[in-house]
Amino acid sequence: MFVYFSLEQTRGQDFRGPDMFVVLDVPPRERKSWVVWEEGKSPDVVIELLSESTADQDKITKKLIYQKQLRVPEYFWYDPFDPQDWAGFTLHNSAYEPLQPDSQGRLVSNVLGLALVRWTGVYKGVGATWLRWASLDNGLLPTSEELALRQAERERQRAEQERQRAEQERQRAEQERQRAEQERQRAEHLAARLRELGVEPEDV
Repeated sequence: MFVYFSLEQTRGQDFRGPDMFVVLDVPPRERKSWVVWEEGKSPDVVIELLSESTADQDKITKKLIYQKQLRVPEYFWYDPFDPQDWAGFTLHNSAYEPLQPDSQGRLVSNVLGLALVRWTGVYKGVGATWLRWASLDNGLLPTSEELALRQAERERQRAEQERQRAEQERQRAEQERQRAEQERQRAEHLAARLRELGVEPEDV
């Protein structure tokens, strides 16, 4: 959605449409746009995806707007077609300072407590180097597709465990049947032996 940030300008003149932005600690509800003076705060994090036609604007014009007018605490950009072109900035004393990649090559968002990583893989049928969020300790945050696959795998494992339990119960039942049959045969053998000795089993 668009972000409107200047009450002094008309909505048609002074706004930006970030590719992705996050606003923390606001009531969840449907919005057609983000109007800063109505909401009472600017976005906390903004990410712009670069292209040949927008790169200069994202790196210069928008960056200055996010820094000076919106005062967005963290700003990131990424070029999907040139994965080496990515950067992050944190607002310090009203000016953006570059974020340095951590030991794993990630750009850490202190605002969100997450890290941005460049991940090479297939998403929605497209193989590329994607920008993804990761937890600081436990790896990538799963996509909806990955969550569905994990759930399906959990269901498959549960079904397999149920099948194994049922098979174990069947084997135990078969073992009990065999033991009962062995006991019956032993009893019949003992009864036959007693008769050979002239002793009726019911007399024992």
